[in-house]
Amino acid sequence: MVVSSFFTNPRWDFGFAFQIMQQKPVITGLWTGTIFGTIGAMALGVGLGVTLAVMRLSDNPVLRSVAFGYTWFFRAMPRYVLLAILGVGVGFLYPNLNIGLPFGEQIAGLMGIDTATFTFFTLDWNAFSSTVWVGILGLGLSEAAYMAEIARAGILSVDRGQAEAAQALGMGPGKTMRRIVLPQAMRVIVPPTGNETIAMVKDTSLLIAIPIISELYFQAYNFGQRSFKIMPGFVAATLWYLIVCSILMVGQSYLEKYFGRGFGAVPKKTKEKLMKIEADH
Repeated sequence: MVVSSFFTNPRWDFGFAFQIMQQKPVITGLWTGTIFGTIGAMALGVGLGVTLAVMRLSDNPVLRSVAFGYTWFFRAMPRYVLLAILGVGVGFLYPNLNIGLPFGEQIAGLMGIDTATFTFFTLDWNAFSSTVWVGILGLGLSEAAYMAEIARAGILSVDRGQAEAAQALGMGPGKTMRRIVLPQAMRVIVPPTGNETIAMVKDTSLLIAIPIISELYFQAYNFGQRSFKIMPGFVAATLWYLIVCSILMVGQSYLEKYFGRGFGAVPKKTKEKLMKIEADH
């Protein structure tokens, strides 16, 4: 009955949905808000997440506490609320952000000189908040909390003897982590990271909270709303999300095979050689 509805209910209006998909603002929103936003947010999230994972596993109690506090806060903060705070709340609290020496204004005041002496530059947050960079910042900070737990699980999955053997050969902790532990942990890290990337593609639709108009969902919905045909707008956005996520799923499959090689099942050629040796004996 659902499939029949696609062909018999004229309100779907797939023809108009395909037209919306090809509109320049929708394509621009796809590349700028969705694809570029996903790449930027995941780059920030993965980089910061791995750093937080290493901090969580550190022997330093301060580093462990900071990393735990970060993951606790951002995992509890809804992304829509976080984006709304960055887009509206920060600009209300701090219209102009002065970046410079800590307590620079107070020090300059005590010295009797211009308070802007120790200020490197001033950022107009209200002008900056409507750009895709704020969306990347918000989504990336939130993603880092989840990536920290994924990376930590991957690191813990590597046998501790691997790190001890590397250190016995003279490798430092940093080099051991980069050259020995993380490459082996990728087998565990890649699948959930792929899932997080696919989820991030869909979460870019939350950039409307900032608000950012150069985004796929906003533009597709806007076309549907202006023409009083809401469903074709939803269908156009859905089809683009399906296309992008399907491509990412294929890429994730190849990455899983690449990092999972040599683990688990015996390769086909090796299995054939073993069977041949067994048959000969």
